[in-house]
Amino acid sequence: MDGAMSMRKSHQDDEVGSNKHSFKSVALVVGATGMVGSSLVDILPRPDTPGGPWKVYALSRRSPPPWSPAPSSSVTRVLVDLTDTAAVAKALAPLADITHVFYVTWSPRATEADNRETNSAMLRNVLSAVGPNLAHVCLQTGTKHYIGPFDAVGEVTAPEQPYTEDAPRRSCPNFYYDQEDILFDEVSRRRLGGADVSWSVHRPSIINGVSPRSFVNNISNLCVYAAICRKERATLRWPGSRSFWDGFCTASDADLIAEQQVWAAVDPVAKNQAFNCSNGDVFRWRQLWPVLAAHFGLEWTGYNGEENRFKLSEAMAGKEAVWAEIVEENGLVEPRLFELANWDLFDLVFGSDWLLLDSMNKSKEHGFLGFRNTLKSFDTWISKMKAYKIVP
Repeated sequence: MDGAMSMRKSHQDDEVGSNKHSFKSVALVVGATGMVGSSLVDILPRPDTPGGPWKVYALSRRSPPPWSPAPSSSVTRVLVDLTDTAAVAKALAPLADITHVFYVTWSPRATEADNRETNSAMLRNVLSAVGPNLAHVCLQTGTKHYIGPFDAVGEVTAPEQPYTEDAPRRSCPNFYYDQEDILFDEVSRRRLGGADVSWSVHRPSIINGVSPRSFVNNISNLCVYAAICRKERATLRWPGSRSFWDGFCTASDADLIAEQQVWAAVDPVAKNQAFNCSNGDVFRWRQLWPVLAAHFGLEWTGYNGEENRFKLSEAMAGKEAVWAEIVEENGLVEPRLFELANWDLFDLVFGSDWLLLDSMNKSKEHGFLGFRNTLKSFDTWISKMKAYKIVP
């Protein structure tokens, strides 16, 4: 890890396996095919990962996508729908050796009321089914803890930026708050029964990572948009607000989030704390836009006045046939455009006038010194999208 722990070796260097070492820790990664889940499944089995050797149960609703690297021999895939209480209990009952839960998933719903009901039930199903060896739970939420859910953005007063972990909860319903309360209650229940169990909550900003299975995946959105522009010989135009183009933002590298969660899972000083998790620098989208354009050999334009703003959902409507041609011409692995791009959500986030700036001071004060250069991170994840043949 940059500054805090070293986690950079590849699976080819991984000598951890059930046939060579006994496992010190056993992880259940819930949401293993998402951006952070994929990073956790990659990082946990490495021989230099703190708390290891780690055995990993990689839980997801669907099988890994075709581009996923072959997992370490210490990784076992578990397929289950978290909304099915009985199925979760049946799937987790044999996994009595779980010591750590990394909960890095959510199921998006049309309204926050539905989000609260569904995502609360999912987390409750998992925690109630994990056996008595549980030592720590990492719960991933996000910056919406501070600004409110998508359907309430702008309707509540957010705290002053940069956001700090001691900010009070907003005066609106938020499934993040519900999940925290479920986590706290479960930990308290187990402690009353004599268990030594702890928790941590992790609040990333805009995540840079790779997963067509993630509802919020801006790298995927942007790469697909750029690939279609190249196919149609069009200029890469900025589709967002002036605030996002000119203003300062923070972002979160998926690997960095995974590293912080591993740190919190094993370091006593991090127990029972909430932590922001961003790269530790600030950036402007006008700095990243030329990087995207260069990857696809495109001319580009930035923010060009309110009268020229457009919605990506409208500009990309009906592009399924274009994407199918791109897939065939380049031998790509994901032919379904809807798996890769969420134009409506992109418009909601990038068309807004609110920005995301958080503080990493608490995390650093507690001993986590990991960081990323956001420009390099952005460039790296685009390169991975291309290397995995998700985009040309």
